[in-house]
Amino acid sequence: MRALLACAAGGRATSRPPVAVPPLRRRRRIESRLSAASVTRDRYTWLGVTSALVVLAADQGSKYWILNGLDLPQRGNVRLLPVLDLTMVWNRGVTFGLLNGLGGWSSLGLALVALAIVAALGVWLRRAESRITAIALGAIAGGAVGNVIDRCRFGAVVDFIHAHIGNWSWYVFNIGDAAIVCGVGALLIGTQFAPERKPGEPEDRRDHSTHDASPGNGLAKH
Repeated sequence: MRALLACAAGGRATSRPPVAVPPLRRRRRIESRLSAASVTRDRYTWLGVTSALVVLAADQGSKYWILNGLDLPQRGNVRLLPVLDLTMVWNRGVTFGLLNGLGGWSSLGLALVALAIVAALGVWLRRAESRITAIALGAIAGGAVGNVIDRCRFGAVVDFIHAHIGNWSWYVFNIGDAAIVCGVGALLIGTQFAPERKPGEPEDRRDHSTHDASPGNGLAKH
């Protein structure tokens, strides 16, 4: 009788649906990837901040030398090369002198717009997934902040780099302007030619995966 009861109990136990066990290994793998992506993005954020500080320091340092060391406002123009001059220009417009002459409130308005753009760039930088994106965003932000500082101090931006060939003359600009243009160009190029990547996958992990799968690596998974 006991044997029959034991068999019946065993039959009932085996007839119950299996309890779902959470895939612990998969969950740990996902958590590890998310942690790696977070660390990578933090590193990219600091890379962008460093880029912004370098550009800002170069921009403000060069302008200080132009105004106080070379005294370009008094000299007006200094020839460096047949195609390059230092020419003093007080720019009340935007990059390369565009929108110049909008009135007395233009400097304040453009400064506020620039600060709003810098804030948006900061949000974008926090989500950057590649080094080139982080450096480019930092360069744009650093150049924009440098020009905002000029508007707050002087009511205009200090421009002094003048490139020209024969009768052709480019806009007078500064290091911050050059950083903004180069940063935008880098973003456009990076967007067009960046390889596809799964959302949230850090660049370093993708690079390592490609390297591990290369024929010359000597490691094969079966």
